[in-house]
Amino acid sequence: MSQQWAAGRLSRAGAAGAAALALVLLAPLAGCAPTASTPARFPDVQRMLDTRAQAVRKRDAAGFLASIDPRATGYRDRQRAMFAHLAGVPLADWHYDLDSTGAFPLPSGSTGTRLAAKVRLRYRLKGYDTAPVHAVQYLTLTERDGRWLISSDTDGAEDGHSGTRQLWDQGPVRLVRGRHSLVLGSPAHPGRLKDLARRVDRAVPAVSAAWKGKWAQKVVVEAPDSVERMAQLMGSDDPSGYAGIAAVTTGEAGVEAAAPADRVIINPDAYEELNDLGRKVVLTHETTHVATRAATTPATPLWLSEGFADWVAYRGIHRKAVTTAPELTRAVAGGKLPARLPTDADFGFRAGADRLAKAYEGSWLACRMIAEKWGEAKLIAFYKAAGKSAIRVASGNSGAPMEAATAAPAGSRPAPGAGHRPPSRADRTDRVMRTQLGIGMAEFTRRWRAYVRQQLRR
Repeated sequence: MSQQWAAGRLSRAGAAGAAALALVLLAPLAGCAPTASTPARFPDVQRMLDTRAQAVRKRDAAGFLASIDPRATGYRDRQRAMFAHLAGVPLADWHYDLDSTGAFPLPSGSTGTRLAAKVRLRYRLKGYDTAPVHAVQYLTLTERDGRWLISSDTDGAEDGHSGTRQLWDQGPVRLVRGRHSLVLGSPAHPGRLKDLARRVDRAVPAVSAAWKGKWAQKVVVEAPDSVERMAQLMGSDDPSGYAGIAAVTTGEAGVEAAAPADRVIINPDAYEELNDLGRKVVLTHETTHVATRAATTPATPLWLSEGFADWVAYRGIHRKAVTTAPELTRAVAGGKLPARLPTDADFGFRAGADRLAKAYEGSWLACRMIAEKWGEAKLIAFYKAAGKSAIRVASGNSGAPMEAATAAPAGSRPAPGAGHRPPSRADRTDRVMRTQLGIGMAEFTRRWRAYVRQQLRR
């Protein structure tokens, strides 16, 4: 279906629709002796990784291959090819950080001293990324003659530790530069890459006309050859979760001061099935996610972030709501008016096509209603305030960096003696809505249901 681009924000692990935030305690427990970090315990490993990264930055193939175990011939050949694929990619920075050891079970029968290392790659594309992309690698390190070398990046795959592949790991990379876009993909499909760049170049001004927030107005698009390779770029070995989804936008929800770099990743199978309008809407939707990233946090409900992206994508397109929201129209016609706004679970890639479509359509109508009844400026103000609500609460929360989003549901009271519990995301959204729109979630939901019924009446 043309509506199934499902461009929800994702975590680095690729968990769609997961906006729950765990409470993190940064201060060490009293009485606990400090422990050395993994890089401090294995300084020779970190030095090897630093030298390897420097070789990438200097385009030094021999220096890069020097970090690889000469006995690992297959891995060495793949890494030589990967390094060659990077030749045309404009790198501004490239670093490896040793995160941990013992990250996965090593194959039985291994000889010599080995480490199962979790390594984080951080890189930026010159002229496009103001913050680094983070990717996880699971590497087998082998000590030979007093030196640590990399001998494999696949030993952890059977245990579910395959890491996140990059486009240059998959094959040669061709670049197409637009005015606002950088598209990376296979040399086998130059026409597709040029078309993507042209469409993103049109999407950026359309998004800037709607979103009154500062952003770089640059978008990086990755166009792999298959849905299987798309899944790899998302850190998954299972492509079935992306079937029928034309594009996704990566990047953890950031805060205003440190939004991460985003990538729009295309599923060629689903994208090619879209008509001209569908492709325009998809890429404008994705570009909106890039533009709003700094204002999007785990406090932002998915119905708001996805509905807003669709509202921008359809802004200026004069189509009847029944045409734009076919699945929800059929549900309403069948007497199944939704009782509530879409939840995060409704946006899960495995939620089912109908449920997913209705979630997007209902969210779009919610944002459309706000823009019509309160004005576009108020919709944008509500979006920004919703993302900031967790930050404001956290700043007064006894020094804790952020509160748990799994707190008691709205309207509930803590048990006697339970102590103070931070407000749930529903509580925060309700409070922001009252401040920005003058009504709470219950009244908003009532008005939204009436609006949906009125707009989708055949």
